[in-house]
Amino acid sequence: MRLGPKPRKKPLSALTGVATVCALAFLLGGCMGEGGSSSIGLFDSRPQASARSVTMFVASTRRDDRRIGDALGEGGAHHAMVMVSVPPGHQLGVIEAPTFGKPNPKSHFTLTNARAMTPERFTGELGSHISGRVGADRDILLYVHGFNTSLDEARLRLTQIAVDARFGGVPVLFTWPSQSGMLSYVSAKERATASRDALQGLIRDLAAVPGVGRVHVLAHSMGSWLAMEALRENAIAGHPDLDGKLGDVMLAAPDIDLAVFRQQMTRLGSAARVSIFVSRDDRALSLSSRLAGDRPRVGAMDPKNTQDAADLRKLGVRVYDLSGISNGFIGHAAYADAPAVIRSIGAQLAEPRKEDSTSVAVIDARGAGPAGERIGGAQPPAPMAQPLPPMDETPQSAKGLR
Repeated sequence: MRLGPKPRKKPLSALTGVATVCALAFLLGGCMGEGGSSSIGLFDSRPQASARSVTMFVASTRRDDRRIGDALGEGGAHHAMVMVSVPPGHQLGVIEAPTFGKPNPKSHFTLTNARAMTPERFTGELGSHISGRVGADRDILLYVHGFNTSLDEARLRLTQIAVDARFGGVPVLFTWPSQSGMLSYVSAKERATASRDALQGLIRDLAAVPGVGRVHVLAHSMGSWLAMEALRENAIAGHPDLDGKLGDVMLAAPDIDLAVFRQQMTRLGSAARVSIFVSRDDRALSLSSRLAGDRPRVGAMDPKNTQDAADLRKLGVRVYDLSGISNGFIGHAAYADAPAVIRSIGAQLAEPRKEDSTSVAVIDARGAGPAGERIGGAQPPAPMAQPLPPMDETPQSAKGLR
């Protein structure tokens, strides 16, 4: 995407900077996808036969969300347990929501219950939900949303992910004050920074819940930077693997400077099994890079580019190439909108933890390469799932991703 002939090292003019921020805010608006609740139409997904309810736990650092829990002081979090119903006609990759007016539980995602609680009650209720479960059902999926996302949007997105990925554990949402208007992209990073300690504490508390299996982290866009910073802080504190409880760390369209990501990965070391979902088609990350002075963003790296491939090899992460999988203009939310991708996320959450997976596997969203294809390293990691199928392949022919 061409943004003008300005030299790479010259700062943006005030006018150009404002225009760029506005465009970026538009492209990243909501970080919920392209087209609201409509499907991107890559697959003919069979709708579920009956309604279901998802119970999730919410920790929030939003100042306007004091109603969902007791304040813990400046930089602290507020806690709640909420329930969201999913309509019987729900389709993979879709968040069914009304165009206007109140949602109808028969056809829309609907918040049915919300209960504020103290931090102690929060972890106690989590323990009660995990108690008696076995295997992967004891796991926690912690979701950290991106820029310009409301509390309601974040709750619906996590509900959709948990249902579509067939996650059998307990979903937990960490929501931070990221929605403040069109010109808030730069200040949003400051708000994310202010939420970093609260997220670090939440991750530490989740790992200490009695009976918990693994704590998986799924973060999107700027939320990926926030999640990695919190994990980095825990690593500095002497808990890089959360005392054996850290599961998969999945970063979707990570809006992270490449040099910063290298430092974060160095601190985490081999304790974390990190996957990144990248796309050459992500226009939001292209604008983010421009705003940062043409600094490369991890989520926009190209595994087929020689230099990018060399950088990825050094990082030691699992790479999912989603280039071409979204038929939307922005291409920033394919990780949750595309049924094949959400199935692969579910497959990764369900598979046994494999140790010593240090090489880089690149999985092409169009199925161009086999699972476990190596860029480098001594041994390929175990496949996270079968390769994401070509865009014209039906779910029936992609049984391995169910």
